[in-house]
Amino acid sequence: MSLGSLALVLHAHLPFVRHPEHEDFLEEDWLYEAISETYLPLLLAFDSLAEDGIPFRLSMTLSPTLVTMLRDELLMTRYSRKLDQLCELGDREVHRTRNDATFGRLARFYRDHFESLRRAFHDRYRRDLVAAFRRLQDAGHLDILTCNATHGFLPLMQQVPEAVRAQVTVAANHYRQNFGRDPAGIWLAECGYYPGLERVLATERIRYFFVDTHGLTDATPRPLHGPYAPIFTESGVAAFARDPESSQQVWSSEHGYPGDPDYREFYRDIGWDLDLDYIRPFIQPTGDRKNTGFKYYRITGKTNDKQPYDPELARERAAVHAGNFLFNRQRQIEHLASRLGGRKPVVVAPYDAELFGHWWFEGPWFLEALIRKAAREQSTFELVTPSDDLRETPENQVATPPMSSWGAGGYAHMWLDGTNDWVYRHLTHCARKMVELARDFPDATALQRRALNQAARELLLAQSSDWAFIMKTGTMVEYARRRTQEHVRHFLRLHDELRAGTIDEGWLAQLEGRDNVFPELDYRLYRPG
Repeated sequence: MSLGSLALVLHAHLPFVRHPEHEDFLEEDWLYEAISETYLPLLLAFDSLAEDGIPFRLSMTLSPTLVTMLRDELLMTRYSRKLDQLCELGDREVHRTRNDATFGRLARFYRDHFESLRRAFHDRYRRDLVAAFRRLQDAGHLDILTCNATHGFLPLMQQVPEAVRAQVTVAANHYRQNFGRDPAGIWLAECGYYPGLERVLATERIRYFFVDTHGLTDATPRPLHGPYAPIFTESGVAAFARDPESSQQVWSSEHGYPGDPDYREFYRDIGWDLDLDYIRPFIQPTGDRKNTGFKYYRITGKTNDKQPYDPELARERAAVHAGNFLFNRQRQIEHLASRLGGRKPVVVAPYDAELFGHWWFEGPWFLEALIRKAAREQSTFELVTPSDDLRETPENQVATPPMSSWGAGGYAHMWLDGTNDWVYRHLTHCARKMVELARDFPDATALQRRALNQAARELLLAQSSDWAFIMKTGTMVEYARRRTQEHVRHFLRLHDELRAGTIDEGWLAQLEGRDNVFPELDYRLYRPG
Protein backbone atom coordinates (compact mmCIF):
# COMPACT_ATOMS: atom_id res chain seq x y z
CA MET A 1 0.00 0.00 0.00
CA SER A 2 1.40 3.40 -0.97
CA LEU A 3 2.26 6.06 1.59
CA GLY A 4 1.09 8.97 -0.54
CA SER A 5 0.46 10.35 -4.00
CA LEU A 6 2.11 12.42 -6.70
CA ALA A 7 -0.16 14.51 -8.92
CA LEU A 8 1.60 15.66 -12.08
CA VAL A 9 -0.25 18.54 -13.73
CA LEU A 10 0.60 19.99 -17.17
CA HIS A 11 -1.00 23.30 -18.12
CA ALA A 12 -1.26 23.57 -21.91
CA HIS A 13 -2.39 26.99 -23.10
CA LEU A 14 -1.79 29.46 -25.90
CA PRO A 15 -3.66 32.69 -26.64
CA PHE A 16 -6.01 32.74 -29.62
CA VAL A 17 -3.87 33.80 -32.61
CA ARG A 18 -5.46 33.37 -36.01
CA HIS A 19 -4.88 35.71 -38.95
CA PRO A 20 -6.58 34.50 -42.13
CA GLU A 21 -5.92 37.91 -43.66
CA HIS A 22 -2.18 37.08 -43.81
CA GLU A 23 -0.70 34.11 -45.63
CA ASP A 24 2.14 33.81 -43.13
CA PHE A 25 1.97 35.37 -39.66
CA LEU A 26 4.88 35.19 -37.20
CA GLU A 27 2.82 34.86 -34.00
CA GLU A 28 0.95 31.87 -35.41
CA ASP A 29 4.30 30.07 -35.06
CA TRP A 30 3.63 29.91 -31.30
CA LEU A 31 1.03 27.24 -32.04
CA TYR A 32 3.01 25.41 -34.72
CA GLU A 33 6.13 25.21 -32.54
CA ALA A 34 4.09 23.99 -29.56
CA ILE A 35 2.50 21.22 -31.65
CA SER A 36 5.84 19.99 -32.98
CA GLU A 37 7.84 20.43 -29.81
CA THR A 38 5.31 19.69 -27.03
CA TYR A 39 1.87 18.34 -27.95
CA LEU A 40 2.86 15.70 -30.50
CA PRO A 41 5.86 14.46 -28.43
CA LEU A 42 3.68 14.23 -25.32
CA LEU A 43 0.95 12.34 -27.17
CA LEU A 44 3.48 9.91 -28.58
CA ALA A 45 4.98 9.38 -25.11
CA PHE A 46 1.55 8.81 -23.53
CA ASP A 47 0.51 6.44 -26.30
CA SER A 48 3.74 4.48 -25.91
CA LEU A 49 3.06 4.09 -22.20
CA ALA A 50 -0.51 2.99 -22.81
CA GLU A 51 0.49 0.50 -25.53
CA ASP A 52 3.09 -1.01 -23.19
CA GLY A 53 0.50 -1.44 -20.46
CA ILE A 54 2.15 1.02 -18.09
CA PRO A 55 -0.47 2.29 -15.62
CA PHE A 56 -0.40 6.06 -15.24
CA ARG A 57 -2.61 8.94 -14.22
CA LEU A 58 -1.84 12.54 -15.07
CA SER A 59 -3.75 15.82 -15.23
CA MET A 60 -3.48 18.15 -18.20
CA THR A 61 -5.13 21.44 -19.01
CA LEU A 62 -6.19 22.06 -22.57
CA SER A 63 -7.32 25.67 -22.52
CA PRO A 64 -10.41 26.59 -24.58
CA THR A 65 -8.43 28.85 -26.92
CA LEU A 66 -5.86 26.11 -27.51
CA VAL A 67 -8.55 23.51 -28.20
CA THR A 68 -10.23 25.90 -30.63
CA MET A 69 -6.98 26.47 -32.55
CA LEU A 70 -6.14 22.76 -32.62
CA ARG A 71 -9.50 22.13 -34.28
CA ASP A 72 -9.36 25.05 -36.70
CA GLU A 73 -9.03 23.80 -40.27
CA LEU A 74 -7.17 26.89 -41.50
CA LEU A 75 -4.56 26.65 -38.76
CA MET A 76 -4.15 22.90 -39.12
CA THR A 77 -3.69 23.28 -42.88
CA ARG A 78 -1.04 25.89 -42.24
CA TYR A 79 0.61 23.64 -39.65
CA SER A 80 0.67 20.80 -42.17
CA ARG A 81 2.49 23.10 -44.57
CA LYS A 82 4.98 24.01 -41.83
CA LEU A 83 5.65 20.31 -41.23
CA ASP A 84 6.33 19.84 -44.92
CA GLN A 85 8.82 22.72 -44.80
CA LEU A 86 10.58 21.19 -41.79
CA CYS A 87 10.89 17.87 -43.59
CA GLU A 88 12.23 19.63 -46.68
CA LEU A 89 14.75 21.48 -44.54
CA GLY A 90 15.72 18.16 -42.97
CA ASP A 91 16.50 16.72 -46.40
CA ARG A 92 18.54 19.78 -47.31
CA GLU A 93 20.46 19.64 -44.04
CA VAL A 94 21.30 15.97 -44.54
CA HIS A 95 22.71 16.86 -47.95
CA ARG A 96 24.58 19.95 -46.68
CA THR A 97 26.26 18.04 -43.83
CA ARG A 98 26.77 14.75 -45.69
CA ASN A 99 30.56 14.88 -45.24
CA ASP A 100 30.50 16.03 -41.61
CA ALA A 101 30.61 13.11 -39.15
CA THR A 102 29.22 15.15 -36.23
CA PHE A 103 26.63 17.46 -37.77
CA GLY A 104 25.64 14.97 -40.45
CA ARG A 105 24.43 12.64 -37.72
CA LEU A 106 22.48 15.47 -36.09
CA ALA A 107 20.92 16.46 -39.41
CA ARG A 108 19.73 12.87 -39.90
CA PHE A 109 18.31 12.90 -36.36
CA TYR A 110 16.24 16.00 -37.09
CA ARG A 111 15.14 14.77 -40.53
CA ASP A 112 13.90 11.50 -39.02
CA HIS A 113 12.35 13.35 -36.06
CA PHE A 114 10.27 15.70 -38.16
CA GLU A 115 9.25 12.98 -40.59
CA SER A 116 8.00 10.90 -37.66
CA LEU A 117 6.00 13.90 -36.40
CA ARG A 118 4.46 14.35 -39.85
CA ARG A 119 3.42 10.70 -39.97
CA ALA A 120 1.96 10.92 -36.47
CA PHE A 121 0.02 14.11 -37.23
CA HIS A 122 -1.55 12.79 -40.43
CA ASP A 123 -1.75 9.02 -39.98
CA ARG A 124 -1.95 8.29 -36.26
CA TYR A 125 -3.92 11.35 -35.12
CA ARG A 126 -5.74 12.30 -38.34
CA ARG A 127 -4.94 16.00 -37.75
CA ASP A 128 -7.11 16.04 -34.60
CA LEU A 129 -4.92 16.20 -31.50
CA VAL A 130 -7.87 17.08 -29.26
CA ALA A 131 -9.49 13.75 -30.12
CA ALA A 132 -6.20 12.01 -29.32
CA PHE A 133 -6.06 13.58 -25.86
CA ARG A 134 -9.73 12.77 -25.34
CA ARG A 135 -9.07 9.09 -26.10
CA LEU A 136 -6.40 9.05 -23.41
CA GLN A 137 -8.89 10.55 -20.96
CA ASP A 138 -11.59 8.06 -21.91
CA ALA A 139 -9.05 5.25 -21.42
CA GLY A 140 -8.41 6.43 -17.84
CA HIS A 141 -4.91 7.86 -18.25
CA LEU A 142 -5.56 11.60 -18.33
CA ASP A 143 -7.78 13.94 -16.38
CA ILE A 144 -8.21 16.83 -18.81
CA LEU A 145 -8.90 20.16 -17.13
CA THR A 146 -10.50 23.27 -18.47
CA CYS A 147 -9.28 26.83 -18.00
CA ASN A 148 -10.84 30.29 -18.11
CA ALA A 149 -12.31 30.86 -21.57
CA THR A 150 -9.52 33.15 -22.81
CA HIS A 151 -7.14 32.85 -19.84
CA GLY A 152 -8.47 36.02 -18.24
CA PHE A 153 -6.86 36.92 -14.90
CA LEU A 154 -9.98 36.74 -12.73
CA PRO A 155 -8.79 38.63 -9.62
CA LEU A 156 -8.59 41.79 -11.74
CA MET A 157 -12.04 41.19 -13.26
CA GLN A 158 -14.08 40.83 -10.08
CA GLN A 159 -15.47 44.39 -10.31
CA VAL A 160 -17.86 42.95 -12.93
CA PRO A 161 -19.02 39.57 -11.59
CA GLU A 162 -20.80 38.77 -14.84
CA ALA A 163 -17.48 38.94 -16.68
CA VAL A 164 -15.94 36.43 -14.29
CA ARG A 165 -18.97 34.18 -14.65
CA ALA A 166 -18.71 34.35 -18.45
CA GLN A 167 -15.04 33.31 -18.43
CA VAL A 168 -15.96 30.22 -16.40
CA THR A 169 -19.29 29.34 -18.04
CA VAL A 170 -17.99 29.66 -21.61
CA ALA A 171 -15.05 27.44 -20.67
CA ALA A 172 -17.22 24.77 -19.06
CA ASN A 173 -19.65 24.67 -21.98
CA HIS A 174 -16.79 24.51 -24.47
CA TYR A 175 -15.26 21.63 -22.52
CA ARG A 176 -18.54 19.69 -22.54
CA GLN A 177 -18.81 20.08 -26.31
CA ASN A 178 -15.27 18.82 -26.92
CA PHE A 179 -14.90 16.14 -24.24
CA GLY A 180 -18.45 14.91 -23.67
CA ARG A 181 -18.51 15.39 -19.89
CA ASP A 182 -18.35 18.02 -17.17
CA PRO A 183 -14.86 19.30 -16.36
CA ALA A 184 -13.81 17.82 -13.03
CA GLY A 185 -11.25 20.56 -12.45
CA ILE A 186 -10.16 23.93 -13.71
CA TRP A 187 -6.77 25.57 -14.01
CA LEU A 188 -7.53 29.16 -13.06
CA ALA A 189 -5.42 31.28 -15.41
CA GLU A 190 -2.12 32.12 -13.68
CA CYS A 191 -3.57 30.27 -10.63
CA GLY A 192 -5.38 33.56 -10.04
CA TYR A 193 -7.87 33.12 -7.19
CA TYR A 194 -9.87 35.47 -4.98
CA PRO A 195 -12.30 34.60 -2.16
CA GLY A 196 -15.78 33.94 -3.54
CA LEU A 197 -14.62 32.72 -6.94
CA GLU A 198 -15.34 29.14 -5.86
CA ARG A 199 -19.09 29.89 -5.92
CA VAL A 200 -18.86 30.54 -9.66
CA LEU A 201 -16.98 27.26 -10.13
CA ALA A 202 -19.56 25.34 -8.11
CA THR A 203 -22.38 26.45 -10.39
CA GLU A 204 -20.59 24.67 -13.27
CA ARG A 205 -20.10 21.49 -11.17
CA ILE A 206 -16.33 22.00 -11.10
CA ARG A 207 -14.88 20.07 -8.19
CA TYR A 208 -11.36 21.46 -7.76
CA PHE A 209 -8.84 24.14 -8.72
CA PHE A 210 -5.18 24.95 -7.99
CA VAL A 211 -3.44 27.70 -6.06
CA ASP A 212 0.21 28.47 -5.48
CA THR A 213 1.73 27.26 -2.21
CA HIS A 214 0.99 30.43 -0.24
CA GLY A 215 -2.56 30.43 -1.56
CA LEU A 216 -3.21 27.43 0.65
CA THR A 217 -0.78 27.83 3.54
CA ASP A 218 -2.14 31.38 4.16
CA ALA A 219 -5.78 30.19 4.09
CA THR A 220 -8.16 30.91 6.97
CA PRO A 221 -8.13 28.91 9.17
CA ARG A 222 -4.59 27.72 8.56
CA PRO A 223 -4.65 24.24 6.96
CA LEU A 224 -3.45 21.49 9.26
CA HIS A 225 -1.52 19.64 6.55
CA GLY A 226 0.03 22.62 4.77
CA PRO A 227 0.16 22.30 0.97
CA TYR A 228 0.14 18.47 1.07
CA ALA A 229 -3.62 17.95 1.31
CA PRO A 230 -6.46 19.85 -0.35
CA ILE A 231 -8.89 22.04 1.51
CA PHE A 232 -12.58 22.45 0.78
CA THR A 233 -13.93 25.94 0.28
CA GLU A 234 -17.35 26.70 1.76
CA SER A 235 -18.98 25.96 -1.58
CA GLY A 236 -17.49 22.44 -1.53
CA VAL A 237 -14.96 23.06 -4.32
CA ALA A 238 -11.49 21.81 -3.37
CA ALA A 239 -8.23 23.76 -3.64
CA PHE A 240 -4.93 21.95 -4.25
CA ALA A 241 -1.58 23.70 -3.73
CA ARG A 242 1.66 23.59 -5.71
CA ASP A 243 4.56 21.78 -4.08
CA PRO A 244 7.57 24.13 -4.28
CA GLU A 245 10.23 21.42 -3.95
CA SER A 246 9.23 19.35 -6.97
CA SER A 247 8.61 22.50 -9.00
CA GLN A 248 12.09 23.88 -8.38
CA GLN A 249 13.77 20.70 -9.56
CA VAL A 250 12.09 20.83 -12.94
CA TRP A 251 11.37 24.51 -13.52
CA SER A 252 14.67 26.13 -12.68
CA SER A 253 17.19 26.53 -15.50
CA GLU A 254 19.79 27.42 -12.87
CA HIS A 255 19.20 24.72 -10.26
CA GLY A 256 16.88 22.29 -12.04
CA TYR A 257 17.30 19.59 -14.63
CA PRO A 258 16.76 21.70 -17.80
CA GLY A 259 20.07 23.50 -17.27
CA ASP A 260 22.16 20.32 -17.54
CA PRO A 261 25.10 20.88 -19.92
CA ASP A 262 24.24 17.78 -21.97
CA TYR A 263 20.78 19.06 -22.86
CA ARG A 264 19.99 20.91 -26.06
CA GLU A 265 20.73 24.63 -26.19
CA PHE A 266 17.47 26.44 -26.94
CA TYR A 267 19.07 29.67 -28.09
CA ARG A 268 21.26 28.29 -30.92
CA ASP A 269 19.31 27.59 -34.09
CA ILE A 270 20.34 27.32 -37.74
CA GLY A 271 17.74 29.97 -38.54
CA TRP A 272 20.23 32.43 -37.05
CA ASP A 273 23.50 30.60 -37.66
CA LEU A 274 23.45 29.69 -41.35
CA ASP A 275 23.91 31.80 -44.47
CA LEU A 276 20.85 33.95 -45.14
CA ASP A 277 20.45 32.90 -48.77
CA TYR A 278 20.46 29.22 -47.79
CA ILE A 279 18.00 29.54 -44.92
CA ARG A 280 15.74 32.20 -46.51
CA PRO A 281 12.97 29.79 -47.67
CA PHE A 282 12.51 28.61 -44.08
CA ILE A 283 12.39 31.89 -42.19
CA GLN A 284 10.02 34.86 -42.43
CA PRO A 285 8.92 36.03 -45.89
CA THR A 286 10.43 39.43 -45.05
CA GLY A 287 13.85 37.80 -44.75
CA ASP A 288 13.92 38.32 -40.99
CA ARG A 289 15.45 35.36 -39.22
CA LYS A 290 13.61 33.10 -36.77
CA ASN A 291 14.03 29.73 -35.08
CA THR A 292 13.56 26.70 -37.30
CA GLY A 293 13.75 23.93 -34.69
CA PHE A 294 17.09 22.65 -35.96
CA LYS A 295 19.44 23.18 -33.02
CA TYR A 296 22.85 21.54 -33.21
CA TYR A 297 24.45 22.49 -29.91
CA ARG A 298 24.14 21.52 -26.28
CA ILE A 299 24.05 23.89 -23.31
CA THR A 300 27.68 23.04 -22.49
CA GLY A 301 27.89 25.73 -19.78
CA LYS A 302 28.06 29.51 -19.39
CA THR A 303 30.17 29.93 -22.48
CA ASN A 304 29.75 30.96 -26.09
CA ASP A 305 31.85 28.00 -27.15
CA LYS A 306 29.00 25.49 -27.38
CA GLN A 307 29.66 21.81 -28.02
CA PRO A 308 27.67 19.67 -30.50
CA TYR A 309 24.46 18.15 -29.20
CA ASP A 310 24.26 14.38 -28.66
CA PRO A 311 20.61 13.19 -28.58
CA GLU A 312 21.50 9.73 -27.25
CA LEU A 313 23.52 11.15 -24.39
CA ALA A 314 20.76 13.68 -23.64
CA ARG A 315 18.16 10.91 -23.51
CA GLU A 316 20.33 9.00 -21.06
CA ARG A 317 20.61 12.11 -18.89
CA ALA A 318 16.81 12.51 -18.97
CA ALA A 319 16.45 8.97 -17.63
CA VAL A 320 19.00 9.71 -14.89
CA HIS A 321 17.14 12.85 -13.91
CA ALA A 322 13.85 10.94 -13.91
CA GLY A 323 15.42 8.50 -11.45
CA ASN A 324 16.63 11.36 -9.28
CA PHE A 325 13.19 13.01 -9.30
CA LEU A 326 11.63 9.66 -8.39
CA PHE A 327 14.06 9.15 -5.49
CA ASN A 328 13.41 12.65 -4.15
CA ARG A 329 9.64 12.20 -4.28
CA GLN A 330 9.93 8.87 -2.45
CA ARG A 331 11.94 10.42 0.36
CA GLN A 332 9.67 13.46 0.47
CA ILE A 333 6.50 11.39 0.68
CA GLU A 334 7.99 9.05 3.29
CA HIS A 335 8.79 12.10 5.42
CA LEU A 336 5.38 13.69 4.92
CA ALA A 337 3.51 10.46 5.65
CA SER A 338 5.20 10.30 9.05
CA ARG A 339 3.98 13.81 9.92
CA LEU A 340 0.46 14.13 8.52
CA GLY A 341 -1.30 12.05 11.15
CA GLY A 342 -2.80 9.37 8.95
CA ARG A 343 -3.80 11.57 6.00
CA LYS A 344 -1.98 10.42 2.87
CA PRO A 345 0.04 13.33 1.51
CA VAL A 346 -0.54 14.41 -2.07
CA VAL A 347 2.36 16.22 -3.72
CA VAL A 348 1.05 18.43 -6.53
CA ALA A 349 3.65 19.14 -9.23
CA PRO A 350 2.24 21.58 -11.81
CA TYR A 351 4.12 22.86 -14.85
CA ASP A 352 3.44 24.73 -18.05
CA ALA A 353 3.17 21.93 -20.59
CA GLU A 354 5.32 23.86 -23.06
CA LEU A 355 8.30 23.39 -20.73
CA PHE A 356 8.31 19.76 -21.86
CA GLY A 357 9.70 19.78 -25.39
CA HIS A 358 9.67 23.46 -26.29
CA TRP A 359 11.91 25.02 -23.65
CA TRP A 360 13.32 21.69 -22.48
CA PHE A 361 13.63 19.48 -25.54
CA GLU A 362 14.26 16.37 -23.46
CA GLY A 363 11.23 17.02 -21.23
CA PRO A 364 8.95 14.41 -22.87
CA TRP A 365 11.74 11.80 -22.56
CA PHE A 366 12.08 12.71 -18.88
CA LEU A 367 8.36 12.45 -18.28
CA GLU A 368 8.01 9.09 -20.01
CA ALA A 369 11.02 7.68 -18.13
CA LEU A 370 9.62 8.98 -14.83
CA ILE A 371 6.24 7.32 -15.38
CA ARG A 372 7.85 4.02 -16.36
CA LYS A 373 10.11 4.06 -13.31
CA ALA A 374 7.27 5.05 -10.98
CA ALA A 375 5.26 2.04 -12.18
CA ARG A 376 8.09 -0.50 -12.11
CA GLU A 377 10.63 0.52 -9.49
CA GLN A 378 8.82 1.76 -6.39
CA SER A 379 5.68 1.40 -4.26
CA THR A 380 6.06 4.47 -2.02
CA PHE A 381 3.57 6.60 -3.96
CA GLU A 382 0.96 6.39 -6.69
CA LEU A 383 0.52 8.70 -9.65
CA VAL A 384 -2.92 10.24 -9.22
CA THR A 385 -5.11 13.08 -10.37
CA PRO A 386 -6.83 15.41 -7.90
CA SER A 387 -10.09 13.61 -8.72
CA ASP A 388 -8.49 10.36 -7.51
CA ASP A 389 -7.36 11.99 -4.27
CA LEU A 390 -10.81 13.40 -3.55
CA ARG A 391 -12.39 9.99 -4.14
CA GLU A 392 -9.94 8.30 -1.79
CA THR A 393 -10.18 10.99 0.90
CA PRO A 394 -13.60 12.66 0.58
CA GLU A 395 -13.35 14.51 3.91
CA ASN A 396 -10.98 17.47 4.15
CA GLN A 397 -10.60 20.63 6.16
CA VAL A 398 -12.75 23.64 5.25
CA ALA A 399 -10.87 26.91 4.79
CA THR A 400 -10.80 30.03 2.61
CA PRO A 401 -7.68 30.79 0.55
CA PRO A 402 -6.59 34.42 0.12
CA MET A 403 -6.25 36.20 -3.19
CA SER A 404 -3.11 34.83 -4.86
CA SER A 405 -1.46 33.75 -8.10
CA TRP A 406 1.62 31.78 -9.15
CA GLY A 407 3.11 34.79 -10.92
CA ALA A 408 6.29 36.51 -9.75
CA GLY A 409 5.60 37.96 -6.30
CA GLY A 410 2.60 35.69 -5.79
CA TYR A 411 -0.21 38.18 -6.39
CA ALA A 412 -1.10 40.45 -9.33
CA HIS A 413 2.16 42.26 -10.04
CA MET A 414 2.80 40.55 -13.38
CA TRP A 415 -0.57 41.67 -14.78
CA LEU A 416 -0.88 45.07 -13.12
CA ASP A 417 2.09 47.43 -13.22
CA GLY A 418 3.22 50.46 -15.17
CA THR A 419 3.69 48.49 -18.38
CA ASN A 420 0.11 47.23 -18.64
CA ASP A 421 -2.15 48.94 -16.09
CA TRP A 422 -3.73 51.07 -18.83
CA VAL A 423 -5.72 48.10 -20.14
CA TYR A 424 -8.00 47.63 -17.14
CA ARG A 425 -10.07 50.81 -17.37
CA HIS A 426 -10.94 49.78 -20.92
CA LEU A 427 -11.65 46.13 -20.07
CA THR A 428 -13.83 47.07 -17.10
CA HIS A 429 -15.70 49.68 -19.15
CA CYS A 430 -16.38 47.18 -21.94
CA ALA A 431 -17.45 44.47 -19.49
CA ARG A 432 -20.02 46.80 -17.92
CA LYS A 433 -21.27 47.78 -21.38
CA MET A 434 -21.62 44.09 -22.28
CA VAL A 435 -23.77 43.47 -19.19
CA GLU A 436 -25.97 46.42 -20.20
CA LEU A 437 -26.32 45.07 -23.75
CA ALA A 438 -27.35 41.65 -22.48
CA ARG A 439 -29.92 43.32 -20.23
CA ASP A 440 -31.29 45.69 -22.88
CA PHE A 441 -31.60 43.20 -25.78
CA PRO A 442 -33.58 40.31 -24.29
CA ASP A 443 -35.33 39.54 -27.60
CA ALA A 444 -32.70 40.32 -30.20
CA THR A 445 -33.27 39.86 -33.91
CA ALA A 446 -31.08 37.40 -35.77
CA LEU A 447 -28.69 40.16 -36.89
CA GLN A 448 -28.62 41.75 -33.45
CA ARG A 449 -27.89 38.37 -31.90
CA ARG A 450 -24.92 37.89 -34.20
CA ALA A 451 -23.57 41.32 -33.26
CA LEU A 452 -24.16 40.71 -29.54
CA ASN A 453 -22.41 37.34 -29.65
CA GLN A 454 -19.47 38.84 -31.53
CA ALA A 455 -19.25 41.67 -29.02
CA ALA A 456 -18.95 39.05 -26.28
CA ARG A 457 -16.19 37.29 -28.24
CA GLU A 458 -14.26 40.52 -28.70
CA LEU A 459 -14.52 41.25 -24.98
CA LEU A 460 -13.31 37.77 -24.05
CA LEU A 461 -10.36 38.01 -26.44
CA ALA A 462 -9.38 41.42 -25.06
CA GLN A 463 -9.40 39.98 -21.52
CA SER A 464 -6.66 37.41 -22.21
CA SER A 465 -4.00 37.64 -19.49
CA ASP A 466 -1.39 36.81 -22.13
CA TRP A 467 -1.44 40.35 -23.51
CA ALA A 468 -0.72 42.00 -20.14
CA PHE A 469 1.93 39.36 -19.41
CA ILE A 470 3.70 39.99 -22.71
CA MET A 471 3.68 43.75 -22.07
CA LYS A 472 5.27 43.12 -18.67
CA THR A 473 7.96 40.74 -19.93
CA GLY A 474 8.75 42.93 -22.94
CA THR A 475 8.82 40.21 -25.60
CA MET A 476 6.23 40.93 -28.35
CA VAL A 477 4.88 44.13 -26.82
CA GLU A 478 3.66 45.77 -30.02
CA TYR A 479 1.58 42.73 -30.94
CA ALA A 480 0.11 42.43 -27.43
CA ARG A 481 -0.85 46.11 -27.34
CA ARG A 482 -2.35 45.90 -30.81
CA ARG A 483 -4.43 42.85 -29.95
CA THR A 484 -5.83 44.49 -26.81
CA GLN A 485 -6.62 47.73 -28.63
CA GLU A 486 -8.17 46.02 -31.65
CA HIS A 487 -10.54 43.87 -29.62
CA VAL A 488 -11.59 46.85 -27.50
CA ARG A 489 -12.21 48.93 -30.64
CA HIS A 490 -14.20 46.12 -32.23
CA PHE A 491 -16.32 45.76 -29.11
CA LEU A 492 -17.03 49.49 -28.86
CA ARG A 493 -18.01 49.75 -32.53
CA LEU A 494 -20.37 46.77 -32.20
CA HIS A 495 -21.82 48.34 -29.06
CA ASP A 496 -22.42 51.69 -30.78
CA GLU A 497 -23.93 50.08 -33.89
CA LEU A 498 -26.27 47.99 -31.75
CA ARG A 499 -27.40 51.07 -29.83
CA ALA A 500 -27.88 53.09 -33.02
CA GLY A 501 -29.52 50.26 -34.96
CA THR A 502 -26.94 50.59 -37.74
CA ILE A 503 -25.18 47.21 -37.73
CA ASP A 504 -22.73 46.90 -40.64
CA GLU A 505 -23.42 43.28 -41.62
CA GLY A 506 -20.47 43.05 -44.01
CA TRP A 507 -17.99 44.20 -41.39
CA LEU A 508 -19.64 41.93 -38.81
CA ALA A 509 -19.19 38.96 -41.13
CA GLN A 510 -15.49 39.79 -41.48
CA LEU A 511 -15.11 39.82 -37.69
CA GLU A 512 -16.99 36.54 -37.36
CA GLY A 513 -14.67 34.98 -39.91
CA ARG A 514 -11.50 36.20 -38.26
CA ASP A 515 -12.27 36.12 -34.51
CA ASN A 516 -14.24 32.89 -34.76
CA VAL A 517 -13.62 31.55 -31.25
CA PHE A 518 -16.60 29.98 -29.39
CA PRO A 519 -19.18 29.78 -32.21
CA GLU A 520 -21.69 28.41 -29.69
CA LEU A 521 -21.42 31.51 -27.45
CA ASP A 522 -24.71 33.03 -26.23
CA TYR A 523 -24.47 36.69 -25.18
CA ARG A 524 -27.29 36.25 -22.68
CA LEU A 525 -24.91 34.68 -20.15
CA TYR A 526 -23.85 38.28 -19.38
CA ARG A 527 -27.31 39.17 -18.08
CA PRO A 528 -27.07 40.65 -14.58
CA GLY A 529 -28.36 38.77 -11.59
